[in-house]
Amino acid sequence: MKIGITCYPTYGGSGVIAAELGKFLARQGYEVYFIASALPFRLEHFDGKFFFYEVDVSSYPLFDYHQSYSLHLTAKMCEVITYHKLDILHVHYAIPHSISAILAKEITGLPVAVVTTLHGTDITIVGSEPAFLPVTRFGIDKSDGVTAVSHHLRSETIDMFSVSKEIEVIYNFVDTHVFTQKPNNALRKKIAPNNEKIIIHISNFRPIKRVECVVKIFSEVLRKIPAKLVLIGDGPDRGKAEKLCRDLGISNYTLFLGKQSDIQDFLSVSDLVLSASLIESFGLSILEAMSCGVPVVAPRVGGIPEVVQDGRQGFLIEPDDFDGYSTAIVEILRNTNLHQAMSKSGRERAQNYFDTRLIVPQYIQLYQKMLKKE
Repeated sequence: MKIGITCYPTYGGSGVIAAELGKFLARQGYEVYFIASALPFRLEHFDGKFFFYEVDVSSYPLFDYHQSYSLHLTAKMCEVITYHKLDILHVHYAIPHSISAILAKEITGLPVAVVTTLHGTDITIVGSEPAFLPVTRFGIDKSDGVTAVSHHLRSETIDMFSVSKEIEVIYNFVDTHVFTQKPNNALRKKIAPNNEKIIIHISNFRPIKRVECVVKIFSEVLRKIPAKLVLIGDGPDRGKAEKLCRDLGISNYTLFLGKQSDIQDFLSVSDLVLSASLIESFGLSILEAMSCGVPVVAPRVGGIPEVVQDGRQGFLIEPDDFDGYSTAIVEILRNTNLHQAMSKSGRERAQNYFDTRLIVPQYIQLYQKMLKKE
């Protein structure tokens, strides 16, 4: 098969999954063509064979008044479909990617199957805007195949858009051979020179990730045990979180490390991963932490309960129960036996239910089913 993949090349779950999917498919011998505005995150050091087509957004004055990305994306999709005779065009995020893909298929008149994967905010935030709702519904209904990353997101999509299209749940995945605990005493010593407990938070620092809440929770934990907070990622709320650390007088206990490509190195030296998201359709960073044997404290929202079993790989907390967060964190970090049991259970769950080699074949089966329909 010849497979085109479009995603936002950003530091978020959808871009990571699209990149990792393409890498796996390329290793299996499929021709993979990435069509995006920049090289997707985590492809910088990939040594397999794939092709990249950059969507160059024009600076033509007319487009100062119109969003031109979707038009340029459609044009680039037409080019790749036509000259490489794609079998599958797999787009991540409903809008505008599915709309551009459907339009490109219509323009070229070629039998490429459009597969759309819903990741979360394309449905819960962007797609739910009244102005975008009919457009999002159209993108879902006209796609040849549609997947969602959790049962929660699938149900939410059906309820919100009243779509008749079959939506298949294919979970996000992790390469458990890459994301595995590898002791690194030198890195741990740099972060926690006095053997403090290391709590890690990974996100794109958008408002729904509630990074300021993470900082507040950590400040309460710090009152009870020596700890360091490592924050990986970047985004609009980073400045607010850094200011809050200064206001609370805990800047010396927090490290803002920005975007990191080798996240597994930092997870390997961490004692616990903390998420406080208001909305989370899956929680890829949580899964990657589990694969590295890192216990989880996260909100009981969205698709997270499909990934984390409360009390086994970590604790799930009601979103606004900040005392519950800090209490759960301290309990795990103080109880060695509990920490070890959760670490072992998290690793096993990642291997047995969410490994790349278990999940990606489900996409391949879907592609094959779509081609039979075409």
